[in-house]
Amino acid sequence: MAELRWKPSVTVAAIVEQGGRFLLIEEHTQEGLRLNNPAGHLDPGESPLQGVVRECLEETACHFVPQALLGVYLSRFVRQARDDRPGEDVTYLRFAYAGTVGEPEPGRALDQGIVRRLWLTADEVRASADRHRSPLVLRCIEDHLAGVRHPLEVVWADPSLAAPDDRR
Repeated sequence: MAELRWKPSVTVAAIVEQGGRFLLIEEHTQEGLRLNNPAGHLDPGESPLQGVVRECLEETACHFVPQALLGVYLSRFVRQARDDRPGEDVTYLRFAYAGTVGEPEPGRALDQGIVRRLWLTADEVRASADRHRSPLVLRCIEDHLAGVRHPLEVVWADPSLAAPDDRR
């Protein structure tokens, strides 16, 4: 009998600071309206860099330019079963990138479930911790403020990630 292998859920996040404010999104979740860094799941066939650029655009309508790897983080989320919803126990592996964004792309809709993008000071982010989607929201911002930066090349993606018809 084959043993099930534990697999974390891989996500990417964009950490953007402009003028002393951080770009966050407000989104609907099963726990209610929550704040998060622009972030999401890595899609098959894409590198973490490609994923973070895509996710930031989908969630904020802004083009993200990664400048540094902020860090790689692990976090566990446990949701108890209730009503007709099953429980969950998910470990997330997050690649967080520091970078910049331009102005929102005119007319571009935000991803389903995203209510709005907002810019908060570090103190406002800290004060809203009870509304964060995960503890990684604040941790990534604190690391950014502490000056943590790693070269983008620290995470290398082999071309074999792309589907055969996508390789050129």
